[in-house]
Amino acid sequence: MGATIDGMTTIAKFLAVNIDCAEPRRLAEFYAAVFGYEIQYVDDMYAAVGDGTMTLYFQANPDREPAAWPGPGKQFHLDVRVPDLDGAVADYLALGATRPEFQPGEGKWVVLADPEGHLFCVCPTRD
Repeated sequence: MGATIDGMTTIAKFLAVNIDCAEPRRLAEFYAAVFGYEIQYVDDMYAAVGDGTMTLYFQANPDREPAAWPGPGKQFHLDVRVPDLDGAVADYLALGATRPEFQPGEGKWVVLADPEGHLFCVCPTRD
């Protein structure tokens, strides 16, 4: 393996995204349904869902408070791409997501919040 930026030679492989939440089981079930992933592990303190390539971990943090939206407290959000924007939004709302009033996408995408208030954008498949 050759040198890369500034001589760095140790390149990491992406493992997973770890999301703090009050109820790991609840979010694992939500995101397993959204992505069609399998629940790989679940207990009261920790859960994991994935497809063998990408993994989402959920770690219990009962004191976590969702960031206000819009606002500067948002640290990250997920983007998902779907073939049917309206259908996906309806499905995710039925699973327990909510739709914040503020929608910056001008109809190009929809911002939703998962059952614990983590934001994610639902984007249509590109033409």
